[in-house]
Amino acid sequence: MSTSASGTGSPTKTISDFEASLEQADKAVAAFDESHQSLLQRARGFLRENPTAIPAIILISSVLVFGFIATFIVPNNFMTANTLSLILKQVTVVGIVAIAQTLVILTAGIDLSVGAMLVICAMIMGRLTTLQDMPVAFAIPIALAFGTGMGAINGILVTKARIPPFIVTLGTLYIFNALKLWYTGSESVRPAALTEKAPGLLWFGQAFNIGSANFIYGSFALIALAVVVWYMLNRTAWGRHVTAVGDDPDAAMLSGVRLDRTLISVYALAGLICGFGAWVAIGRVGSMSPIAFETVNLDSITAVVIGGTSLFGGRASIAGSVLGAIIVGVFFTGLALVGVESYWQWFAMGCLVIGAVATDQWLRRAAQ
Repeated sequence: MSTSASGTGSPTKTISDFEASLEQADKAVAAFDESHQSLLQRARGFLRENPTAIPAIILISSVLVFGFIATFIVPNNFMTANTLSLILKQVTVVGIVAIAQTLVILTAGIDLSVGAMLVICAMIMGRLTTLQDMPVAFAIPIALAFGTGMGAINGILVTKARIPPFIVTLGTLYIFNALKLWYTGSESVRPAALTEKAPGLLWFGQAFNIGSANFIYGSFALIALAVVVWYMLNRTAWGRHVTAVGDDPDAAMLSGVRLDRTLISVYALAGLICGFGAWVAIGRVGSMSPIAFETVNLDSITAVVIGGTSLFGGRASIAGSVLGAIIVGVFFTGLALVGVESYWQWFAMGCLVIGAVATDQWLRRAAQ
């Protein structure tokens, strides 16, 4: 069968001719050639897809640099198992609080009250056991519930009152600090009282040796907590909802995610983690004071930022936050052993934080 053109009756291509030509067409699937990307662009993409790589590189580099200085320039004992394990012990509480802070920052928020929640929970545990003679098995759940409640209050104010997280947690920071001083009467929980009446509160501070390295159970609690929270964020529907809320709340809402419930659960879980950190903190220092851990708020934010979590939400690394806490410990310990004055140590930490945020901005531009 054929068709005519211009009524001349001249033969044209038949349908079978077109079908034959289709057989010769290129059937290759469209692909994007990335061979034109420079090494810098590839590294940029890799670092964005693997946020833990940045703190890992910083930590390894820091240890190597301070180890080189300790060996060849200013001899000290930095590169010993005892010193490195001591750093891990020192950052245990900060690392736990940093995990709580990571969850909040993942939702594009921030929690300035984590330190106050931690100390209140610790004082509740200590006073209930030493002054009220309550068994540790009852005091710990009460303190954990109180921490969860304080976190939930933050979440409710953020979601229901529509107040920015920074303002909410700044206000609750003052409120919780006031309640802390009122409840305790500015009195500390002493080591002797804990040892006599509540030795269970000191369990996470018990030390043991592996070779010449000295560890406490609290350090392993930090690692275990990081694994659990990582699993929750990466292997559960709740974790996907939290990430979606931080990345694009409007799109998350259109996808069926209940924003208010998700945010409240995040702040409540952060409070629960701070309550757990309070138990670890009591064991770590062997006592508790109402004015203890005053810098843990800023220290946790520093660890989270250095660890690769975006302050703009939607991207977080639990392992990175733990590494960030260790990096802070390595910097302060390494600089102190070299003999650097304390103000220059803070100067170096400030530069590190600014560099971490600048790197985050650079990586964000890579995705646009």
